[in-house]
Amino acid sequence: MKKQNGFTLIELVVVIVILGILAATALPKFVDLSSDARTASAAGIAGGISSAAAINYAARKANPLKGVAYTSATPCTSAAIQTIMQSTLDTTNYTYAQSGPIVDCSVAANDGKINSCTVTPTSGTAATATVICAQ
Repeated sequence: MKKQNGFTLIELVVVIVILGILAATALPKFVDLSSDARTASAAGIAGGISSAAAINYAARKANPLKGVAYTSATPCTSAAIQTIMQSTLDTTNYTYAQSGPIVDCSVAANDGKINSCTVTPTSGTAATATVICAQ
């Protein structure tokens, strides 16, 4: 009598069912990664905006001929933020808006005052950036 080696059909079906159950429980976690990535990207953009504003303000205080006079009446629009950024803002996948009371940066008395701006991705959680008025 010959002994056959291999798996029975029942053993193969059981393994496939177990793999299907594992895939079904793990799949929802991996499907939502794009939203998490957009949230992290929004936080990175907000951090970049805050850093650019702080560097610009420090440069203006050290030497008024350096940096950009950030004097926008609406400081949290993408066009206004773009004046202090070195790279182009992504306006296709993100929106930029005021998240608190507006401090008019065009008024000289508001030099050094802070605006809170929200960076919102098309899907995901918004992040907050701080913009400093610089005369």
